[in-house]
Amino acid sequence: MPANAVDPNETTAARRLRGEKIAAELSGDPSPALLEVLDRDFPFLANALTSYAVGEVLARTVLDVRTRQLALVAAFAALGLGDFVKIHGGYALNAGVTEDELKEIVYLTTIPAGFARAVQASQAVAELLASRRQA
Repeated sequence: MPANAVDPNETTAARRLRGEKIAAELSGDPSPALLEVLDRDFPFLANALTSYAVGEVLARTVLDVRTRQLALVAAFAALGLGDFVKIHGGYALNAGVTEDELKEIVYLTTIPAGFARAVQASQAVAELLASRRQA
């Protein structure tokens, strides 16, 4: 089986447990609020997100956590998804990314996505940084 390939015999429940552990590590919260709300209101979506996106994709080790989170921030910034920029920007900061590095991602967004998306990303990063300073 290739490196980082998912064991085809692994259950969804096992991937879900791994996903919950990774989500807790990324967020620094043993019960991330986003997952709790999804579990309550949209259990199928919570299970898919936790077992696949987190338990399978984010569990891979080809990229370190820091690099993976910067890549996700860049992708979400280019797509104009500010809420996800904030979530993964927070995870990136927790993984050792600096504020200046997050801001650099915003500047880079101008190339593939244009100034409007970069401005949206700048607002999301500014809100994230302000909320962390208040906490």
